[in-house]
Amino acid sequence: MALGQSTGKKWYLVYSKPRQEIVARMQLERQGYQTYLPMLRTPRRRLGKRTIKIEPMFPRYLFIRLNKNTDNWAPIRSTVGVSNLVRFGMEPAPVPDDLIAVIRDRDDHSGVQDVPLHEFRPGQMIRIEEGPFTGYEGIFVATTSRERVMVLLDIVGTSARTQIEIAKLGPVDD
Repeated sequence: MALGQSTGKKWYLVYSKPRQEIVARMQLERQGYQTYLPMLRTPRRRLGKRTIKIEPMFPRYLFIRLNKNTDNWAPIRSTVGVSNLVRFGMEPAPVPDDLIAVIRDRDDHSGVQDVPLHEFRPGQMIRIEEGPFTGYEGIFVATTSRERVMVLLDIVGTSARTQIEIAKLGPVDD
């Protein structure tokens, strides 16, 4: 039996005010509503240093689980952080339970998902973004383990292969 079938509840989409998804979620939960706000852990570069930022997967959107006939929908729109419910015509748009299940299955124990590292193809030009070779460009050769890759660099006219953490690489922008 799919989630929500026995209770008549379905997932719907809430449109929040800018950068207020977390506030909207907390306020809705405080009122007794069941919500889900998928979060991502994304690597960022700030002032030359790599940082990790946790942010909503879908900016300005979160999910709420409601029964169309028995739940009180009136307070939702006036909740702090909420702009409106997403509608198709006059009706709130239900979100398939299977979609929520797929997204939730990717959450870790803290309810956050990791953004997969960039997947490079053999022969692709890369740029080293961190470490002693910062700024050097090379050719991606192969993945050697989960977090390290083999890169071919041209240093003073000589080709050299080296292993580098994949998190320290970026694609060469065209």
